[in-house]
Amino acid sequence: MLIRTSHLPRLLLPALLIVGLAEPALAYIGPGAGIAAAGSLLVLASTFLLALGIILIWPIKAVLRVFTSLGKNKAKVKRVIVIGLDGFDPGLAQKYMDEGRMPNFKKLAEEGHFSPLATSCPSISPVAWSSYATGVDASRHNIYDFLTRDPCSYLPVLSSSEVGTQPRDINLGFAKIPFGSKAFYRFLQKSQPFWKILGANNVWSSIIRVPITFPPQKFKNGTLLSGMCVPDIQGTQGSFAFYSTAKRESGIQFGGQQYTVSRRGNKVESALTGPPGADGARMKCPFSVEFDDSKRTATFTIEGDSHTVGYREYTPWMRVPFKGLTGIVRLYVHEWEGDRIGIYATPVNIDPDSPAMPISHPFVYSIYLAKLFGPFCTLGLAEDTWALNERVVDEEAFLKQAWNIFEERKLMLWDVLDKTKRGFATVVFDTTDRISHMFYRYLDPDHPANEGKDTEIHKNVIPELYAKMDDFLLEVQEKIGDDPDTVLMVISDHGFTNFRRGVNLNTWLKEEGYLVLKEGEETSPDYFRTVDWEKTRAFTLGLTGIFINRKGREAQGTVSKEELPGLCKEIKDKLEKLVDPVEDKHVVKEAFITRQLHSGPYADAAPDLLIGYNRGFRHSWDCATGSVSREIFSDNTKSWSGDHCVDPRLVPGVFWCNRAVPAENPELVDMAPTMLDLFGCDIPPYMQGKPLFNPDTPAANKPAKTTSPAASGSQKEAS
Repeated sequence: MLIRTSHLPRLLLPALLIVGLAEPALAYIGPGAGIAAAGSLLVLASTFLLALGIILIWPIKAVLRVFTSLGKNKAKVKRVIVIGLDGFDPGLAQKYMDEGRMPNFKKLAEEGHFSPLATSCPSISPVAWSSYATGVDASRHNIYDFLTRDPCSYLPVLSSSEVGTQPRDINLGFAKIPFGSKAFYRFLQKSQPFWKILGANNVWSSIIRVPITFPPQKFKNGTLLSGMCVPDIQGTQGSFAFYSTAKRESGIQFGGQQYTVSRRGNKVESALTGPPGADGARMKCPFSVEFDDSKRTATFTIEGDSHTVGYREYTPWMRVPFKGLTGIVRLYVHEWEGDRIGIYATPVNIDPDSPAMPISHPFVYSIYLAKLFGPFCTLGLAEDTWALNERVVDEEAFLKQAWNIFEERKLMLWDVLDKTKRGFATVVFDTTDRISHMFYRYLDPDHPANEGKDTEIHKNVIPELYAKMDDFLLEVQEKIGDDPDTVLMVISDHGFTNFRRGVNLNTWLKEEGYLVLKEGEETSPDYFRTVDWEKTRAFTLGLTGIFINRKGREAQGTVSKEELPGLCKEIKDKLEKLVDPVEDKHVVKEAFITRQLHSGPYADAAPDLLIGYNRGFRHSWDCATGSVSREIFSDNTKSWSGDHCVDPRLVPGVFWCNRAVPAENPELVDMAPTMLDLFGCDIPPYMQGKPLFNPDTPAANKPAKTTSPAASGSQKEAS
């Protein structure tokens, strides 16, 4: 069953599920049939040839690397390791260090460095990690959100990548003969990651799961496994499935794919959904489950491959064969009361051992990892936050999944540390971010999301998360040893705060006369379906800002270039006075006019205002997908109860280092020039950050450093 647009994960993220869009919109959000086009024997053949070629030329490249690197760089260190803990918060870290929960981090702070790390503006993961990689702000790397709008259609599109198919033909000079279609993968982030510059200077880099690295860019001297925005096998950002013997209640909205099944004796049979086939229909792969009521075990079988697990225990990754390609899935019996059965299936991931599209550089790197460790999660947004939001799974199931993924990532880190004795290595762990999003309500006894949910069993999950990261740090340090030429950093892209109240700015814009609905309409469903664009001057989509409906930019623009500054100032002033009648608090700390904050070449395509919410507020779920609701404010009752899409001064990241750092007020944008400086490489003048160990390094023609208002935020705000 295709999901409906009203069921889409309203945000991030967990997924713009393209299967929920009308047919014309499929190309906007994800790969769709492009995945199937990329599968087949061509993948196998190319994999074999690539692997053979790498083996044959490796000795030659190794010798060339030695000779070309002699005398070229004046590296100050032998190795730099950056552990990314997405969403790790400096205020919580300080609290738990003071309480004795994080002795290893406390020792690292005392012997080296600990401070907040100013995040990006907007303070959202794709923007922040892009600034980490490139050393520039959003107006220079072109990523302002997970989503942006297509200015021609006003529909949402992924901001970082485009995947699809295009016709292929044979050109005979006098005629072109159609010859099927081919898949394409387009990376939309601009500028260049610092590891590409390191590679050009013969410094090796190992890059694992840094967000916004899909599709993988080629670079010299390194390997990369893509992170955020890798799709699942359906071409979406995460389509889970739920199979239940209970009939779905009418009127209940559901964010994934739901199937009604029957238990016949001790067996349930159904099918997993794949990408569209040659006929346009989605491919199916049958599976069955046999239940042993006495032992409370379930045996899952997919194409002859069987695994037996206990009740509420995940299967290992199981291969899911479709015509021309394979995926992998984990299955979980979530409910088992007599004949009442509920089975959760993770999104069917791209199989890293036989990838249907490039998910690593070189292409064979994911295959190498799969041969070494077995199948692993490849989906960009791996932890299924939306399944928990929809209460398809509970906190126990979500935590098991999150920690399984963490352990997979840790094995990759150990391999990277073993293989990268010289050069740069970074691995990003998402577990810290996803658990913080879904369990933040436990830190607030009065959170609206607590109603009807557990508030006791998992109340210590976040403190325990930080303590587990402390144990993890000790493991990393033991792997590294006491090498004085190795620099270790632990960083996060942003911190966290409470998300109690949703704000539908589209509704506010309507009430203020900036957004107009078609005659007779009082609300609008997702994707502005009843908006009158010929009368609308401003709208919002995604999580970070407001777009002005500009002439010459949007298809039906109404605001001229001359009117733009005054309109932005007018909306800014009104937003900063907006008060929530329930909380009796100002909603917006500061609304930033983008062009006053950012001066890069891509600022013109960005939201015209970036919204710096106060703690407790954020775009509402319906606002994020272009809806216009009846009310401006709503309680956030989702399990997704913590967030960071607020004023960036309120949610800086963290920065630990095993060396003292002389630079003051470090920023995420400083990371790229710091890595180049440590390895003796010239820092490109376009980079806006400073090398943290050599902050007075001159750089010719350096652009104004307007990367984030968080740089001027106080330590008190960060805490």
